Amino acid sequence: MFNTRVKVKELLATTPENQEVTVMGWVRTFRNNQFIALNDGSTNNNLQIVVELGSYDENFLKKINTGASLKVTGLLVASLGKGQAVEVKASSVEILGECNPEKYPLQLKNKPSLEYLREIAHLRFRTNTFGAIFRVRHSLSFAIHQFFNERGFVYLHTPIITASDAEGAGETFRVSTLPFDNPPRQENGAIDFKEDFFGRATNLTVSGQLEGELGAMAFSDVYTFGPTFRAENSNTARHLAEFWMIEPEMAFHDLEDNANLAEKFIRYLIKYVMDHNREDLEFLAQRLVEEEKQRPQAERSEMGLIEKLEFVVNNQFERISYTEAIEVLLQSPAYKKKKFQYEVSWGIDMQSEHERYLVEKHFKKPVIVTGYPRDIKAFYMRQNDDGKTVAAMDILVPGIGEIVGGSQREERLEKLETRMKEMNIPVEEMWWYLDTRRFGTVPHAGFGLGFERMMLFVTGMTNIRDVIAFPRTPKSAEF
Repeated sequence: MFNTRVKVKELLATTPENQEVTVMGWVRTFRNNQFIALNDGSTNNNLQIVVELGSYDENFLKKINTGASLKVTGLLVASLGKGQAVEVKASSVEILGECNPEKYPLQLKNKPSLEYLREIAHLRFRTNTFGAIFRVRHSLSFAIHQFFNERGFVYLHTPIITASDAEGAGETFRVSTLPFDNPPRQENGAIDFKEDFFGRATNLTVSGQLEGELGAMAFSDVYTFGPTFRAENSNTARHLAEFWMIEPEMAFHDLEDNANLAEKFIRYLIKYVMDHNREDLEFLAQRLVEEEKQRPQAERSEMGLIEKLEFVVNNQFERISYTEAIEVLLQSPAYKKKKFQYEVSWGIDMQSEHERYLVEKHFKKPVIVTGYPRDIKAFYMRQNDDGKTVAAMDILVPGIGEIVGGSQREERLEKLETRMKEMNIPVEEMWWYLDTRRFGTVPHAGFGLGFERMMLFVTGMTNIRDVIAFPRTPKSAEF
């Protein structure tokens, strides 16, 4: 029977009283034909198994290699070794699965690089780095649902397949059952999507926001948390083709209410992980220290990982307008010395280097920027009275730049329709969205938090492909 096993994390915190226990896991190391370091993924810390010399024949012991899986029964006793309070004195050892050391690609003693581990993503969970990352990812996911549940939000499952492009970006993955080699065509030569499964052109969603707004018009407060897709040919450390988004939508909220909720949300998530994953964060903090030793002094972080997270939790975010942000950049030594790669002027869509300058060099804390130019923002954002800006907000954090994007939504039907026509958004096809403005419209707002970017911030990792289990990027869908 397997359900009698006790997890390693629990055993390491148990007072040893020579009680019999059963533990199962994978071998990390086996020394002197006597000491097995066993790990089951519940913690980065291994449990030492002591095998009595001479109790097993040599052929059996040769099968206890790194990566092999074991079932061990024995007595939990106090450990005389350094770094551990308990160990298991084995009375029986059963090999559940062998692991050929000549073929096993994950030899931990060699400290494999992150680049190499991406090539064997199906095994990288077994390393300490990725064990810590994905336990943190689990906790963050749980904290997201807990935050909104505590505040009475309704969790809305929005569609993965949709006929709309919420951002109007056009960079979508087409979903079709039509034959690639000879699709049906109209008289003008265009593909006839009436013959397709859904009877129209469809794609994978880029956002659940529009459907979220529909829910908010009935439940007041809703949120979505699911995968979104962008067909951007971006081979950067900050972009994925498939990523997860958290998107709350709130009726009876203006831009300030929106910013207040987003700030509380970010601080809540960080505090939850600090309270529940301290051991993992401390491991990742030490990993970051070692990584930064390889960087030039000027590129190293001023704060350690734990210090940075505590700083965000304990300090109010700075709030400035987009116009003020541009002025700060124009007056900055970095701009005057031509250190920015991208130009700075009113009307630009700020790049990561601009956002990071604001939070890391100027304010030295997270920043909420509001009032962006209407020409660089989506059609659904509420237009301000100046005719030039919209009630949008971005939250910028150290090391990442933008982590949250949101806005008060345009609730006035006439203004929304006019803006959609200006941006070539098909008004007739969006009749269902516009109905929310026809039947009991209210001021409402929402934001989107990129889950993987939040993971980068919390873990200190620098490549977004290392905080999602199986990254989807251009020319890469191996696992």
